Amino acid sequence: MKVWIDQNLCTGDGICTEICPELFVMHDDGLAYVKEVDWKGTRPEGMGDPVYKMGTGLAEVPDALLDACIEAAEECPGECIFIEP
Repeated sequence: MKVWIDQNLCTGDGICTEICPELFVMHDDGLAYVKEVDWKGTRPEGMGDPVYKMGTGLAEVPDALLDACIEAAEECPGECIFIEP
């Protein structure tokens, strides 16, 4: 599954980041963005969490975050989170 946010519709409430902070982030511009885990470019062993990059276009949703991603989209007041198969 893939996800993206239309920043033109984002109201900046941050509900998505509360529901799924592993996938969504609020930026200085007050809008939400999708984070995409770069599984191919993870940090060297023992260096902590996987490296995140901002999703451009459609961002891949890890299986472990599917339910939280769907919940965030359903709860979003701006209806700006779009999920595609």
